[in-house]
Amino acid sequence: MRIGIIGSGSWATALAKIVTDNGHPVHWWIRNEQTIQYFQKRRHNPHYLSSVYFDLSQIHFYNSLPELIASTDCIVLAVPAAFIHSLLGELPVDVFRDKKIISAVKGILPEENELLNQYLERSFSFSLSQYFTLLGPCHAEEVAAEKLSYLTLSGTDKTAIEPLAAIFNNEYVFTHINMDIWGVQYAAVLKNIYALGAGIVHGLEYGDNFLSVFISNAAKEVVQFLGAIDKRGDALNDTLSDYAGSVYLGDLLVTCYSLHSRNRTFGNMIGKGYSVTAARLELNMVAEGYYAARCIHSLNQKLGCDMPIAKTIYEILWNQLPAANGIHSLESRLV
Repeated sequence: MRIGIIGSGSWATALAKIVTDNGHPVHWWIRNEQTIQYFQKRRHNPHYLSSVYFDLSQIHFYNSLPELIASTDCIVLAVPAAFIHSLLGELPVDVFRDKKIISAVKGILPEENELLNQYLERSFSFSLSQYFTLLGPCHAEEVAAEKLSYLTLSGTDKTAIEPLAAIFNNEYVFTHINMDIWGVQYAAVLKNIYALGAGIVHGLEYGDNFLSVFISNAAKEVVQFLGAIDKRGDALNDTLSDYAGSVYLGDLLVTCYSLHSRNRTFGNMIGKGYSVTAARLELNMVAEGYYAARCIHSLNQKLGCDMPIAKTIYEILWNQLPAANGIHSLESRLV
């Protein structure tokens, strides 16, 4: 199987490391030609995970997206959700015919408040049976250091999941499978919002006791939202998902607590008094929770879930609610 990776950030680089460590050649699209030239000369990404050196005989670089797609059978998308429309919007509608797509996108597309599979179906008539997600509590920095990590590959085609999961499974990454393709994506969107909130709490100098209560209540909101999605009919599972599993609760915990989390870092700046604009400029990376807060708020207008934490974070980020006032208002709501 010819594997393509779209993206040049830390997560795309980590996935390229996993795949090539497993002996699979990679077709890798990187937008910037100068980055490709540096990579070819120095054998590592100049901007992300620069400690990871690659065997260049296993990598074919592209800065033409149509050429990359034409040269592959399975495409891993590992770019921020906010960039998907501009990246794929000019491609022909039949460009993904007979391809498999694995989404490593951990956000929601802000233009239409939709998941990647919804966008692909609407814009490219792409079948959900050819769509998979690769998510879980797995920071790129720890993959680079080969610290034991866990991923979950989800899809609706049971016969295709196991061989695809094997591509990403090795001695330092355990890759599990499940069929909850909607739930894992929404859980990944929500955890970024709550990680951003955890950063705000830390920046406001609340202690570990309050943070633990904050996160446990956030987990309740995740379960409530996913349950509402299930009832709406989006979920395709035949069995109830284990929301205490690593791709749900585990990913929420690590993103809220880890110093590697860009959403937590972004929120920490807000808690310390940065404006949203200043925090975005200082971070110099996309914090998916920023866009996700608005998208989930909009989606929840129809679902009607009781989500005071998510609503408060939305108000702080998008309606200029002072962070201290917002978190203070939550204190009596949490249990």
